[in-house]
Amino acid sequence: MANRKQSKALVRKHIFPVRLSDIELDMIRVKSQDAGMSASELMRRNALMRPLPKRLSKISLQTYWELGQIGNNLNQLVKATNTALKVGRTLPADPELLRELLELLHQCRRYIASDDVDDEDSEEEDEEDDWEAD
Repeated sequence: MANRKQSKALVRKHIFPVRLSDIELDMIRVKSQDAGMSASELMRRNALMRPLPKRLSKISLQTYWELGQIGNNLNQLVKATNTALKVGRTLPADPELLRELLELLHQCRRYIASDDVDDEDSEEEDEEDDWEAD
């Protein structure tokens, strides 16, 4: 696979040394790991004022997955209900109720996917950092 050509202005060839205490270095490592990116990318985004991507908590991800599984089961039940309706058999469930429930599940999954993960981060943003120049 051939390397993609990049504009010379976009190639990262400069190193910008920064002195950090052990605590600051650990904090950067933790924040970069929480954001799911390298420390270099975290520093570039913060320094260049680019927005950081939203991250979901493990509970939100697990809930999202579980709702997806429930949705799959509902889809199967809706299909069985529609099939029973067509062939004149007893319905296993009310089709309209199943559709409403399925839509509610989809709304929950969309809400979870769009929700911010760390309320703690928003609290930290309110506090002024002690390293900033006056």
